[in-house]
Amino acid sequence: MPMGHTATAQAGSGGLTATEHRLANGLRVVLSEDHLTPVAAVCLWYDVGSRHEVKGRTGLAHLFEHLMFQGSGQVKGNGHFELVQGAGGSLNGTTSFERTNYFETMPTHQLELALWLEADRMGSLLAELDEKSMENQRDVVKNERRQRYDNVPYGTAFERLTALVHPDDHPYHHTPIGSMADLDAATLEDARTFFRTYYAPNNAVLSVVGDIDPEQTLAWIEKYFGSIPSHDGKQPPRDGKLPEIIGRELREEVREEVPARALMAAYRLPHDGTRECDAADLALTVLGGGESSRLHNRLVRRDRTAVGAGFWMLRLAGAPSLGWLDVKTSGGVEVAQIEAAVDEELARFAEEGPTPEEMERAQAQLEREWLDRLGTVASRADELCRFAVLFGDPQRALTAVNRVLDITAEEVRAAARAQLRPDNRAVLVYEPVESAEPAEEAEDGATNDTDAHEGADK
Repeated sequence: MPMGHTATAQAGSGGLTATEHRLANGLRVVLSEDHLTPVAAVCLWYDVGSRHEVKGRTGLAHLFEHLMFQGSGQVKGNGHFELVQGAGGSLNGTTSFERTNYFETMPTHQLELALWLEADRMGSLLAELDEKSMENQRDVVKNERRQRYDNVPYGTAFERLTALVHPDDHPYHHTPIGSMADLDAATLEDARTFFRTYYAPNNAVLSVVGDIDPEQTLAWIEKYFGSIPSHDGKQPPRDGKLPEIIGRELREEVREEVPARALMAAYRLPHDGTRECDAADLALTVLGGGESSRLHNRLVRRDRTAVGAGFWMLRLAGAPSLGWLDVKTSGGVEVAQIEAAVDEELARFAEEGPTPEEMERAQAQLEREWLDRLGTVASRADELCRFAVLFGDPQRALTAVNRVLDITAEEVRAAARAQLRPDNRAVLVYEPVESAEPAEEAEDGATNDTDAHEGADK
């Protein structure tokens, strides 16, 4: 049986507890009891994301997330979805720069089913991975890229800014969706090698949260996961370290069919898990976190030059975190006017720091977000996995808010002064262009089909 330790509620954890265990094959297990409702959440994080990919094979981590739902040794085709949903549960998977996760929320009496399904995928996916499933999911991912990135207003902004703010050879230079060319280039053998390398128990953390019997849950985990062999072929991700400051402003203008001009920017910020990162998060919350923020009050309410203004953080552990600024202009307002106002507000904040009222409101906002993440069994399971994979300690998830509440106003001001400055950002400016004119009718009143089709595709 796996080894573990007794759950002890930590100060500031709100009475929440978690126990940690490790199987002989290296699988880390985190359990957290919560008998409020008769449901249980299963969350499995694999320590692999787009930062582990190599040039020419971007998007493979995300493609493989889709392949994990295409059948395994004892579950054919779409069976994973069918079995979970037929049992009254829900499920999905996601991919990021730093991890890939899979999760189910089940009625308590169906917990064993979810564990068996995840173990079957981990242990026997290669038995069902073939050219047909590879082509099927390649097309699905390419269509997802079209629908969510290429064919929606501002859809490629995240991808463009990520590429701007990271050097070409940096592991975070590309986003998890990958490029069309690389998706086309991925082979079945690429996928099989990827699975063997990363989808091993010693590269994963499994959390189970909810109305569970820990002893029985551990017995099931040992039964289904214990015989899956470990794999030692994984190479560590490439070094994501960068200088604290970019050193100059990077800028790109995009002319596309968008509803309004927009100013977007990415600022380089401290790594997740540090006190400096928490201070920067509070700074962004004061400046752009909701309708009471400084930027919203200045640009939307007072100047009426924008219809929306937000500033938030993308926390990253293996590279500098990013502060994302997003302002959509109002009417015919020029971006230069918006940018001048933004820089004025950032400079004022760097000089004065937050007021006591702003500090209290920002800390309360981040505390509420923390409570939301721990408030459901599914999101708590995800948080426990996150802190286990990225920081080696799932217990930190239960007390994360204490570190935010301990930050001082002076630390927040210092964070803004150090990094929210023009020479530490990549800027994206959107300028709208006119849409293509509709095709003219032919003299006999018929439409020229070729011209109409080309106009729609532009």
